[in-house]
Parts: sequence; structure tokens; C-alpha cells
Amino acid sequence: MTRFPILSLAIRSIANRRGTALLTILTVAIAMTLFLGVEKVRHGARASFENTISGTDLIVGARSSPVNLLLYSIFHIGDATNNITWETYQQIANAPGVAWTVPISLGDSHAGFRVVGTDNRYFEHYRYAGRRQLEFAEGRPLDALFDTVVGASVARELGYSLGQEIVVAHGTGRVSFVEHDNNPFEIVGILSPTGTPVDRSVFVSLEAIEAIHLEGPTGAGTTLSVEELLAMDLSPDQITAFLVGLETPVAALRLQRQINTYRVEPLQAIIPGVALSQLWSVVGVAERTLAAVAAFVVLMGLICILTAILTSLNERRREMAILRALGARPGHIFTLMVSESALLAFTGAVIGTGLTYGVLAAGAPVLEQQYGVHLTETLPGLFDLSLIALVTGASAILGFIPAWAAFRNSLADGMTIRT
Repeated sequence: MTRFPILSLAIRSIANRRGTALLTILTVAIAMTLFLGVEKVRHGARASFENTISGTDLIVGARSSPVNLLLYSIFHIGDATNNITWETYQQIANAPGVAWTVPISLGDSHAGFRVVGTDNRYFEHYRYAGRRQLEFAEGRPLDALFDTVVGASVARELGYSLGQEIVVAHGTGRVSFVEHDNNPFEIVGILSPTGTPVDRSVFVSLEAIEAIHLEGPTGAGTTLSVEELLAMDLSPDQITAFLVGLETPVAALRLQRQINTYRVEPLQAIIPGVALSQLWSVVGVAERTLAAVAAFVVLMGLICILTAILTSLNERRREMAILRALGARPGHIFTLMVSESALLAFTGAVIGTGLTYGVLAAGAPVLEQQYGVHLTETLPGLFDLSLIALVTGASAILGFIPAWAAFRNSLADGMTIRT
């Protein structure tokens, strides 16, 4: 005889109604998969968002709001309120404790993709997703004056390959009436996918930004040759922003205060992690709403269990009566119904958890390359086990309703023959 007769009886009872039980388990499994999937992607999206830039201690730009500075300097959304003079940039770059800086100049575009004027220090020092370095899928960094490196999304969506020539346009729209077509750029490098705004960027040198704007506002007039341009001093007069890496990160607050109180021109220095958290508090409403919807789906799965058991109660009144006649006490009947509810939920939750991790394992590379969502958890953890226990416990509690109804059914009521 089994040591757990009620549990054994509950399993046999569920097996006897396998069709309804399988549909109920499937409902719970799908609900669990949706909830866990949303949670994993939600946390992965937040972590990836917060790791859009890492390893940079400060971002410096013209004085504005921290979120605006973050948006145009890293996400390449919007425009700066003002520029930074080259002299100021050099002064801060040479300040004690500064290990490296990366200048950034914005204002042009190509086919709707933002053109970023910088130098090869960008590819050397820019980090994302936990200090991962930018890698070249093909080609090399910038070398000649009119070299360009494009992000993975730019190359994929526009069908570009190494050696192709592209034209940079003034402004940030997809259609521009002022194109710098006298000096086209040659693609010498294509970056590997990162899932960050880098993928949708076109990188050129700061000197090239200066060179293309020497043509005049309409591109008409005398065109300077490459030899003539190389003979000129193409150092920029202004840049849009720059990234700062410090020898000792603990000095970030001190340098930030010095830059924010800089008297020569109005500047602002922000700590990327702090600004990203502020931005997420604004854009994170959607992911919280999605999590709430997924939680309601799990609740609906539990209600399906309750509905299935309540629906079968009238058909099982004779079964309950026979059990009572064989010596089962009312408490046994109550425990049986609760056990069935808990078993259905537990089985569905376990299947749903396994299905979630199977789907995530298969889709993780796509999520990371196409959407920049990096999933770190590949095996069930404490949260998943706690969720299985919570769903099972909640189902057991809901099982009190049909259990109480079965408890109240009398033996005579169950054995009465109705015509």
C-alpha cells in the first residue's frame, strides 16, 4: 500500500480524466511560459539598456538635461543645445587623472542613419554589455581621410559591403537636399552586431567632417581635391560631446563637479549609469505593463484549473459517495480535491518552466544580435523555483472552493438515483 494514499488517488483521478487534465495542464504551461518569458526578456532588456555603454566614467556635452545629453551622445536621438570648443575639449582631455577621451561630432546623416564624427579611439574604448569591446566583422578602422566604418544594421539594411562608396548628407532626415557628394566615403570596415545604437551609425573621422563642410552650404562651387584637403589643418573648431575614462573611477564625482562649474563655457558632465537609470524610469512603463499582463495570464491559468474541477464536480458526486462508503472521511475528500488542483498546477508550471528555457536558449542569439537583449540566465534559478511553488500553492488555495463543495455533498445525495 502506498505511503501517500491521497496523492496516489489524486494522480489516478487525474489520469481517469486525462483529456480535461491535459488541456488544463497545457493552459497553465502556456501561461507560465508567457510570464517567465516576459520576465526574462524584461530583465534582459533592462540590463542590456543599462549596458548600452559601460566602462565610460563621464559623458561631457553642452549644458542641458542629463537625459538629453545621453540621448544625443549615445543613442543619437535629438540634437545638442550647443557645441563644445576644441580648446575646452583639449583642456579637459589633458586634465590630471584623465586616462582617455573620445570626441564625438554629430549633425550629418546617411540614408536616415546618424553619421558620427570621431577617431579610432571610439573603437578602442567604447564598451557595452558588461565591458564588451567593439569588434569588426569585416575590414579595419579609419585610416584615410574619406574612410568610413558602418554599423551592422546599416550594412544589413542597405546591403553594403567593403569598398562601396556612400555620400553623407547634411541634417538627420532620411531625405536631404544638401548632400556632400563631391567627396564620397569608402566603406573600409563593418562592425559586428552589438544591439546598441552603434549598429545604426556611420563612423567617419573628425577631419572628414571638417573637409566635407568646406564645400559650401549647397555643395556647389570649387571642389577641393583630397591632396589640397590633406595639406590643410582640418582640426575641428567644435565638437558635440566627448566620452571620458579616468585612471581612478572614484575621481568621477570630483571631475564632474569641476566640469559642471566650468566658467569658460556652459558644460555638463553626466555619469552614464545614473542617466540611463533616469531614462529607464521614463521608458520602462511599457515593460511594467507587459509584466502585469503576463501575471494576469497566470491568474487565468489558475482560474482554468478551478473551472475544470468545479465543472466535473457534478459528474463526480457518485465517485465521492463511493469513496465515503469505502471509509473515506470528509477530510479525505477535501484533501483529494485540493491535491488534484495542486498537482495540475505543479505539472503545468514545471512544463512551462522547461519550455521557457528551451525557447530562450534557442532564441537568445537572435535576441542579442537583432534587438540587443542579452540573456544571462540559461538555467532555472531560485526565482523560477519560487514561482513554481507560488503557482502550486495558489492553485491549492483555489482548490478549497471545489473541495468545500465536495465536502458538503452528503453520502445519500451521491447515491441517490435521479431520473
